[in-house]
Amino acid sequence: MPAPPTDDEYAAFVQTAWPRLYRTAYLLLGDHGMAEDLVQTALAKTYASWRNVRTYEAAGGYARTTLVNTAASWFRKPSWRREVAHETLPAASYDEDPSDRPAILAALRLLAPRQRAVIVLRFYEDLSVAQTASALGCSEGTVKSQTSDALGRLRGVLGDSVIPMGATHD
Repeated sequence: MPAPPTDDEYAAFVQTAWPRLYRTAYLLLGDHGMAEDLVQTALAKTYASWRNVRTYEAAGGYARTTLVNTAASWFRKPSWRREVAHETLPAASYDEDPSDRPAILAALRLLAPRQRAVIVLRFYEDLSVAQTASALGCSEGTVKSQTSDALGRLRGVLGDSVIPMGATHD
């Protein structure tokens, strides 16, 4: 069994993982400040369990799972229902039509927290159904039904030109 990653490796990991974790957190929460808090909390929890991370390569998945689980616990708090969303999104790592961004963000805000998490993990993080289920601590069937319901709602708001009928991303 390999030795767990070192503190120096943790520092390097934080430098490389921060942007992707932040973008995921922002998509889940819709607020820059809360996204920063979520990433900081997830990274602190990751560091507290750093000795349990088996390899440096596994650290990204460990931190992402910690981030999603922490966000899910925040969703259960009554204060979460008083969220304030913003119109801007961090820089994308892919080509997109910027004119679609406000409509897509507004549509994401209409989704229930779990549906938003499923959409972000499946389509932004490009996780499989099984990986998403594992990250959210639910069944694959729940991921599939939440994805279907969320895509249907997004299609109703955005139209088929933005979310084609064949978009299931299995």
